[in-house]
Amino acid sequence: MKNKIASLRQWAVLSTAVSTILITQINHAAPKLDLTLSAHSTTKVKTLLNNPQTWKQIPKQVSLCIYSPNGANGEAFDQATSYISELPRIAQVAKGFGVNMNITRPSKLQMKIDLDYPKLKQKASTEVNLKVYTDERVLTEDFRSKRCDGAGISNIRARQFNKFVGSIDAIGAVQNYKQLTQVIQLLARPEFDSKMVNRDYEVVGIVPLGAAYIMVNDRRIDTLPKAAGKKVAVMGFDATQKKLVQNVGAQPVTVDLTSVGGKFNNREVDIMAAPAILFDPLELHKGMQDKSGKVVGAIIRFPLVQVTGTLIMHRNKFPAGMGPIAREMISKQLTPAFQFVDKMEKDIPEKYWMDIREAEKPGYLKIMREARIQMTKEGYYDPAMMSILKKSRCSQYPSNFELSGADKKFYPAVAVVEKNGTIKLSSKAVKNPVAVRYCFNSDDMPDLFDQNGLPLLPFRTDNWDNVLSSKAKNK
Repeated sequence: MKNKIASLRQWAVLSTAVSTILITQINHAAPKLDLTLSAHSTTKVKTLLNNPQTWKQIPKQVSLCIYSPNGANGEAFDQATSYISELPRIAQVAKGFGVNMNITRPSKLQMKIDLDYPKLKQKASTEVNLKVYTDERVLTEDFRSKRCDGAGISNIRARQFNKFVGSIDAIGAVQNYKQLTQVIQLLARPEFDSKMVNRDYEVVGIVPLGAAYIMVNDRRIDTLPKAAGKKVAVMGFDATQKKLVQNVGAQPVTVDLTSVGGKFNNREVDIMAAPAILFDPLELHKGMQDKSGKVVGAIIRFPLVQVTGTLIMHRNKFPAGMGPIAREMISKQLTPAFQFVDKMEKDIPEKYWMDIREAEKPGYLKIMREARIQMTKEGYYDPAMMSILKKSRCSQYPSNFELSGADKKFYPAVAVVEKNGTIKLSSKAVKNPVAVRYCFNSDDMPDLFDQNGLPLLPFRTDNWDNVLSSKAKNK
């Protein structure tokens, strides 16, 4: 259905919040918002509009606090607020619901939204004030103390307000943008509404900020054993980072976003992790060059984390029921963000990138998996979110498949799930496969799920007796 959200002033407010949290992501051209919603959310919008209590809950003033490293005067902020050019379309959609919406912008940090709903003879006005912070720590504390009604912050910071959502950024839990898109859109579904709420806080949107890569000032640090004894930058407020560094035998050095660039560039730390969007603002190329300008460091092209941002609000400041609508709407605005992230990565000269050897990748995956398990047991990550993320990973790259040729010898197979649902299997040890087994061993757990969350049951295509897999043989 084409007539969707925006009839409430909340959408105008939240569209601005979305735009400003994407400060480090937005292209010069204003992306066209997808203003369509499901029938479920469309019905919810109409219900809210026709409830007099909703209109009583619309605040006269709203403060939205946004983190921007360059403040409100930088190009990034101007790019982000270019979303405001979409407000006339939003007003038109509101009109389709019978709501007259008038939006004015007295300054770059202020908006005034006037609503008139003749059907119920209801009127409301909201003044939206944007507060821009260059220190995310201060922003987070101001949000906690209710100096901000809503905030756009990194998910690592937001974990303290909602551990379930904050666990999306678990080490190695989301491997690519396709998986992240799947997860964000899944969490926008009604069955997860209760998970988005924690006491007075409600998550109203999740946005991608790009993959975090390991960055080294010496490209000889190209294996995990070589990281032992090195100084690694960790955010002091995130205990998971410190634990991971200690697990590889490295030395954690506490930093924040204002100091990490300088410490890396001055070689006070040897290793750091960050998304590509920080490469230029933090001038990280300086830490990868020697005095002559020769490139001696690198960005290791192997993502550790898919970094996300969280849009979060104090529930008692907004009409009840608007959170689910906002989450669905925001989950549909991911493409421009991913496009910009891709552009940021491609804009970094190739000379700064370094690929790790294929033989090293299993070691990285192993230590990240072990770290996730350990930190979930210790309470840092939410178990329910870890289960969701595992299903997303395995829906693309499930394990526990085996192939055999005519010799009746089974070997582990690489499985790739394509868009149409086809599963392609391959094994270097099996040139001409004739049989497939899935989860055939007693300790194998299904890790391939359909859209309803139901697992693919174990199966075999052969009827061979007394034929063991390579796993069983090695026990």
